[in-house]
Formats: sequence, C-alpha cells, structure tokens
Amino acid sequence: MACHSPSFGSYTVAIIPFKTSLFSLDSLHFYLWVKHLKHLEQEKDALWCGLEILEKARLWYLQRIQENRHRQDHTAPTWTSEANFCLLRSRIQRANGSLGSVMNEPNVTSSMHSLPEAVGDSNLRWHNTILIQEFGDMNHQICLLQKEKDALMEQLKDLQAH
Repeated sequence: MACHSPSFGSYTVAIIPFKTSLFSLDSLHFYLWVKHLKHLEQEKDALWCGLEILEKARLWYLQRIQENRHRQDHTAPTWTSEANFCLLRSRIQRANGSLGSVMNEPNVTSSMHSLPEAVGDSNLRWHNTILIQEFGDMNHQICLLQKEKDALMEQLKDLQAH
C-alpha cells in the first residue's frame, strides 16, 4: 500500500563543499551522517505509512464488529455464509498475528531469522482457509443434491401411484 504525502519520494542530499579533500575523515563523517539522516527519514516515512494503515485497519475492524453485531441480531447462518465467515476469521487471525509479532519484536532485523517459518505458517493458514471454504461449498452442494433427490423420489412415488 502506498502512502500519499508530499514528503515521500526520492531522497536527495546537497553536498557541502569541503576545504579539505573529498577523501578526508571529515568528508567520510559527513557522508555517514547524511546517510544516517536519510535512513532515519525513510524510517519515519515508513512509520507514518504504518500509522495510516493502522488507522484504516482500525476503521475496518470497527465496521466488521458492527456488521457482526447486526448479523447476530438479524440473520440465521447458512452454508455459504459459514464458509465466508471462516475465510474472514482466518484473515483477521492472520492480521492479528502479524500485528502482534510486530508489536512483540523490538528490532525488525531480529525477526528475520523466523521469516521462513512465518511464511510457511501463513501459507498453511491460507491453504486451510481455502480447504474450509471448499468444504463449506461442497456441503452446500450435498444439501442441494439431497433435496433434489428427495424431490425426485417424491415424483417417482407419485408416478408409480398413478
């Protein structure tokens, strides 16, 4: 997701001419200091993007809670909605887990060693979600076929009785 702000974009640095050589220790310190400032600006921009995303997520969660309360008060469950609920619940749990891991990690680089495990876990959850949805769809189809079979059996009985 891209963040929209006039401060985002390329980072350029104006070079201040030194009276000494460009390869002097002062030049190196200045270069490293400017590079550090550039990285801090990029981190600040990323954090602002994160805050924007979190605000959108907060509003999304609030909307889902309101919809959930409305459904609890006004609707009965169906097979198709059950599959959708499983998919939505899985996505919410994945988002909650990701946010929780970000909040528990004091340093982003320290969590890099567990990235393959997190990707594998995410893939397993996604496949599980797909299987749950397919299972719900198949159960719905089975119910429809059983109803159709019962209707055909009734028609057959009526035809045999006449």
